[in-house]
Amino acid sequence: MKKVGFFRSIHVKFVIIYVLLLLVAMQIIGVYFVRQLEETLRTNFQTALKERVNLLGYNIREEIEKQRTAEDPTLEEDIKKTLKDFDNAGDISEVQVIENRSLKILGTSDADNQGLIGQRTTILRIKQSMVLEEDQSALLIDKKMGNRIWVLSTPIKSGKKVIGAIYLVAKIESVFEQMKTINTIFATGTAIAMSITAVLGILLAQTITRPIADMKKQALAMAKGNFSRKVKVYGYDEIGTLAITFNNLTKKLQEAQAMTEGERRKLSSVLSYMTDGVIATDRKGRVILINEPAAEMLNVSRETVLSQPIVSLLDLDDTNTFEDLLEEKDSLILDYSTKQERYILRANFSVIQKETGFVNGLICVLHDITEQEKIEFERREFVANVSHELRTPLTTMRSYLEALADGAWRDEEIAPNFLEVTSKETERMIRLVNDLLTLSKMDSTDYRMTMEWVNFVDFYDRIIDRFEMAKEQNVTFKRILPKHGIFVEMDEDKMTQVLYNVISNALKYSPEGGQVTFTIQEKNETIIVSVSDQGMGIPKESIGKIFDRFYRVDKARTRKMGGTGLGLAIAKEIVSAHGGNIWASSKEGKGTTISFSLPYESAEEDEWS
Repeated sequence: MKKVGFFRSIHVKFVIIYVLLLLVAMQIIGVYFVRQLEETLRTNFQTALKERVNLLGYNIREEIEKQRTAEDPTLEEDIKKTLKDFDNAGDISEVQVIENRSLKILGTSDADNQGLIGQRTTILRIKQSMVLEEDQSALLIDKKMGNRIWVLSTPIKSGKKVIGAIYLVAKIESVFEQMKTINTIFATGTAIAMSITAVLGILLAQTITRPIADMKKQALAMAKGNFSRKVKVYGYDEIGTLAITFNNLTKKLQEAQAMTEGERRKLSSVLSYMTDGVIATDRKGRVILINEPAAEMLNVSRETVLSQPIVSLLDLDDTNTFEDLLEEKDSLILDYSTKQERYILRANFSVIQKETGFVNGLICVLHDITEQEKIEFERREFVANVSHELRTPLTTMRSYLEALADGAWRDEEIAPNFLEVTSKETERMIRLVNDLLTLSKMDSTDYRMTMEWVNFVDFYDRIIDRFEMAKEQNVTFKRILPKHGIFVEMDEDKMTQVLYNVISNALKYSPEGGQVTFTIQEKNETIIVSVSDQGMGIPKESIGKIFDRFYRVDKARTRKMGGTGLGLAIAKEIVSAHGGNIWASSKEGKGTTISFSLPYESAEEDEWS
């Protein structure tokens, strides 16, 4: 392998980067010097003013201690002259002279503030300087101009005695203006230096990051199965050598991938086109493969179940272990049914073993047998219900006929009763057979209905009239029907059967003196027809089942009243065939309401006239 040159070494490149970082550090140090420069300028400004104030203080002290005659100017006039001679141009805004004992202002350099002469000063800093016998200064903000000012109060001493004070207000904003200019220059220089540093850093970093970025792209491509891409070699330093090695690795991986790709495609094709679910595990029972049908059957994501134990995936933790599944010879029935829906799978297991007998894993094949189980369950339930419904009247008839054959026919009181019961049971069997035939016809594919437009309000009213005239109980009828016509396309005979079944049930379960209410409501291009009674009601858990075939809430009472358990089932089939729905609402002890909806087209009444 070719030796890496000195200037191509990655170490040299890192040294250059460190030099650039050092340059940035120097810029940071420069900021520190700027701050020190600001402090120095401010100190020099304040020192220069203090020296001038000290000189002024000497002159003021001479004026205060001077012996005056009547012809001499007053102290205030001499101080005014002294302050006038004091150079107050430039950075000095105002100078005041204050007498110690009375704190009276003896003079001021501000021509606009001459009215202050003779008044007592209220500035606390002046009092502090005279009491403490030392300078008092502060950096403040001018309330009028908004600029920074520096105030200084210096005591005037005569020997060890303080005889007054000088109060100075100076414009120090100029110092900060100078620093602002210096900062602008420094910021500009720093920006230029940083720009140059950034350009150099980018150019130098590219020599390192470019091959690394290429190798990263190649690694991502390899992860996706693309081994055709090669990393570009930019040089023969350490990174260049790494790129060459990376390309060699890619070539070897490509050769290995080609050897397994054919087998993988075969297995993938088999699993993809299977209608059954397939799950494969490793020797510890963790899922390593699951096809799409299996994921759909178990309602899981293929990515999330990998490495998950198969007993947990199949929800067998409480009943089986992975070792039990390895020894399982028969199929397992997996029941995932809920109250709303039945869902059953059959699982067959096959062990993956080496020739030595070492277990490599387990293959599980899933079959959806929900429909089969549902059909088988309905078949068994239907046969059981029909057998039960026929056996009861046949048993009764046989008992009564045997009694008649044994001589009961001679008894003029018993024989008619026996014959009446036998006749009723015969009629009950006929009704049951007729209902079964009706359901059988509706289940057939060639079932047809005779559809015609009918004014449902008049039709409903006629049906209610028939029941009201034929009723035997003391039950009142209440009608809440629209005044206008509602035309519905329907099979009048079949809809008559629906209403007969529903109204008959309402009358059967209505108590003496009760009321049956009939209503029609229009809602969203449908009509809702309801029949309400005040009977015993239906338990909450039974409401959803009353439309099932042969289902009875109170079986003994229903049989006594002659019901077959198929009336509401037939009503449901007919209403569904008309494109509507049927449902029930009930409160135990208060009554039941059976409602069904039918589609209709709202139109003006004269269109049907």
